[in-house]
Amino acid sequence: MDNTNKIGGFDRDRINIYENYEVEYWTQTFDICPEYLKKAVEAVGTSLQAVKQYLKK
Repeated sequence: MDNTNKIGGFDRDRINIYENYEVEYWTQTFDICPEYLKKAVEAVGTSLQAVKQYLKK
């Protein structure tokens, strides 16, 4: 989950699949579809490093 105390962008250590702008950013970054991003987050959690490892990126 995003740290709501941070102002000016989103927490880049976490992936929030409930925010459309984050889903758009991460799907473009990883060159994957939103469904695959959601599957990765469901499998390993919201940690950017865990998702990267899951996607082998």
